[in-house]
Amino acid sequence: MMELRLASPEQVELAYERDMRPAFPPPELKPLKNILAMSREEHYRAWCLFDGEELVGECFLWLGHPGWALLDYLCVSKERRNTGAGALILSELTRMERETVILGESEAPAHAPDRTLAERRLGFYARNGCQTAGYDTEIFGVHYKTLYLAPGPVTDETLMREHRFIYQSTFPQEKYERYVRIPRDPAAGPVPQVPWNED
Repeated sequence: MMELRLASPEQVELAYERDMRPAFPPPELKPLKNILAMSREEHYRAWCLFDGEELVGECFLWLGHPGWALLDYLCVSKERRNTGAGALILSELTRMERETVILGESEAPAHAPDRTLAERRLGFYARNGCQTAGYDTEIFGVHYKTLYLAPGPVTDETLMREHRFIYQSTFPQEKYERYVRIPRDPAAGPVPQVPWNED
């Protein structure tokens, strides 16, 4: 029987190296040491799906105000993809975090290197209960559609306020202003596309 559980630091490292590093491009992937530090400081919750003791996949939440979080990563091990594990992770996450509005960011097909893959991801989230907000974001030069999981509709104004807070509470102001646009302004020049760094 599969079960979603909070992961140990060793399990987080396994998920990161085995699943996430190959799956995410550098501009979208936080350094492991940042993820572990944020977990220790209780700004982050690392949920992993287990089949017995086998780690099947993971979903990491970046915490904001109480009752708010950003789905930072969702990934399934290579051997378990296309088996329904991703849908199960989202379903179990919604059950375990039933008091939390969960924001999401999924690459916008218009600017994605692989438009078909970006469209498939958005379709996956829509099929699994995610609603699309009325604004996009641009984070570290990557254009995202904004999604959310909630029992009912939430206004874009509220979503944006809580979305901004998650980044502002972690980043220095200069870094936030340079690399984070919530909402994305299509008329503005592009944000530099750089990997997450540890500075």
